[in-house]
Amino acid sequence: MSHRPYRGKLAAIVSGIGLSLAIAFTLGAVEPAVESPKDAAKVESSVVKVFSTARYPDLYKPWTKQSATEVTGTGVVIEGRRILSNAHVVNYASQVQVQASQAGEKIGATVEFIAHGIDLAVLKLDDETFFDTHPPLARATTLPAIKDAVMAYGFPTGGNGLSITRGIVSRIEFVPYKFPVSGLRIQIDAAINPGNSGGPAVVADKMIGLAFSHLGGAEKIGYIIPCEEIELFLNDIRDGHYDGKQCFFEELQTLENPALRGFLKLDKSVSGMVVNKPYSAASGYPLKKWDVITKIGDMAVDNQGMITIGPDLRLRFAYQVQKVSQNGAVPLTVVRDGKSIAVELPLLSKYPTPFEQLEGSYPSFFVFGPLVFSTASDELVKGLVTNLRALGLLLARNNPLATRLDSEAAFEGERLVVVPAPLFPHKLAVGYASPGMEVVKAINGTAIKNLGHLVEVLRDSREEFIVVEFAGRGETLVFPRKELLKTTDEILTDNGVRTQGSPDVMAIWNAKPTGQ
Repeated sequence: MSHRPYRGKLAAIVSGIGLSLAIAFTLGAVEPAVESPKDAAKVESSVVKVFSTARYPDLYKPWTKQSATEVTGTGVVIEGRRILSNAHVVNYASQVQVQASQAGEKIGATVEFIAHGIDLAVLKLDDETFFDTHPPLARATTLPAIKDAVMAYGFPTGGNGLSITRGIVSRIEFVPYKFPVSGLRIQIDAAINPGNSGGPAVVADKMIGLAFSHLGGAEKIGYIIPCEEIELFLNDIRDGHYDGKQCFFEELQTLENPALRGFLKLDKSVSGMVVNKPYSAASGYPLKKWDVITKIGDMAVDNQGMITIGPDLRLRFAYQVQKVSQNGAVPLTVVRDGKSIAVELPLLSKYPTPFEQLEGSYPSFFVFGPLVFSTASDELVKGLVTNLRALGLLLARNNPLATRLDSEAAFEGERLVVVPAPLFPHKLAVGYASPGMEVVKAINGTAIKNLGHLVEVLRDSREEFIVVEFAGRGETLVFPRKELLKTTDEILTDNGVRTQGSPDVMAIWNAKPTGQ
C-alpha cells in the first residue's frame, strides 16, 4: 500500500481504464422495493439547484483565464442557514446562485468554505429569509447497510425540474479522493449524472450522503460522500477555518507472503501491514523499516491492511485515523524485532511535493523578455501525465515534471518553476527551440528554489547576460540582460498581456534588492 502522491495519480489513470472490471459486483438477490420518503415534500423543499459562472485558469497561458463556463449542480439545506454542495460545482466561480425546486427566482450566494480534497463546499445566501420556508434536511448518524433502499435527488442535465432516482446501496469503501485526502465513499446504483453533484442521497427521510461522481462508461455506478465525512468537514470549519483531513505517508505492503513472514520471524498470530519505507528517516521517528503495524488504536489490522467494522463491512485500516487520532497523532501498535510496542505516529494534512496545489487559486507567473515563468502546479502535471504521449516525451527528455512525480520536496519551500508556453515572438528568441514545459534549473549559475527566488535572482542581477539552464535535456538560453529589461513592456503589449506578473511575484520584483 502506498500513500505517495503521483503513484496514486498514475494508479487512478490505469484504474480509470479498467475500473469497471476491478469493482464489478453482483448483488445476486432481488432488489427490494424502494419506498418514497414519508415526508417527501419536506425533503424536496431542502434541495436546490446551484448555478455558477466559473473562470478556470489557463495553465498554459497563466497570464489569462479561460472563457467563462456555466456550471450547474445541486445543493441541500443544512443547519446554520447554509447550503451544502460539492467543491467542484463552485470551484473558480465568479458568481453563484441557487434556486429552489418550483421556484421562479434565483438567489445570490457566496462560497463560505471549500474543501477541494474531499469535494465539499458550504454556501451562504444573500437573502436568508429563504430558509424560513426551506428547512435543513436531517442527516443519518450511522452508515447505511448494503442493499438499503436509497433515493438520489438532484438537477441532472436533460431537464430543468428536480429529478429523483431510486436504487440501493451497493458498496462502502475507504478510498483516495484527491491527494492527499482519502475518505469513505458509498456506491449506489441509483442513476447519478452531471448536474446531480451536490444532491442528497436519502434513506428513510434522512440524508446518508452527497452525490459527487459516477463511473463513466458504466451503468448504475454512482458515488456519494457519506455523512461521516460531511460531519468531519463541518466540525473542521466551526472555528472559521478549514484545516483539512490529516493522514500519514508511509509506504506499506501487505503481510500475505509466507517468505516475507519467515524473513521477519513472525509468529502465526501476528497480522498487519509492513512498513516498507517510513515517511521520515530521522532517528526519533516512531516507525522503522520492517515494523509491522498490527493495530490502529484498539482495532486489529489484517494481513491485507483491512479492519472489520461490522459483520458485513471491511475497510482499509487508514479509515481509523479519523476515528482515533488526537492532537495531530494516531496511536499504533507495531511489532519490531519480535516485540510489540505502542507508538504515536504524527499526522500531516499536506504532503510536501515540489508541485503547487492551486485549490481554487490561479497560477503565479512572471514574464521576462520573451520568456514566461510559472510555478509547476499539481493540476498542470496531472493534465500532462494523463496524456501518455506527453508523459513519454517528458520522460525521454528527463524532465522533472515526469521524473519527480513521486518525489517529496527536496527542501522546505521548493517548487519547480516551468516555462509553460512557447517563447513570445521576438528577435531575442531567434534560433532557440521552444522551451515549453521545460523546468528551470538555474539562472546565471544560481540554482532556482521557486518562482519567487527566480524573480529575486533576475531582479538583483547586474551581469551582462542572463543565462537560463533547464533540467533534463533542454537547451541553455542566453539573453542580453539590458535588452530583456528594455523589450519586456513591448512584448507584453504586442501579445495582449496586461501585466508582467501575478501580484505576489510583482511585489518581489518591485522590492529593493537585498542590501540596498
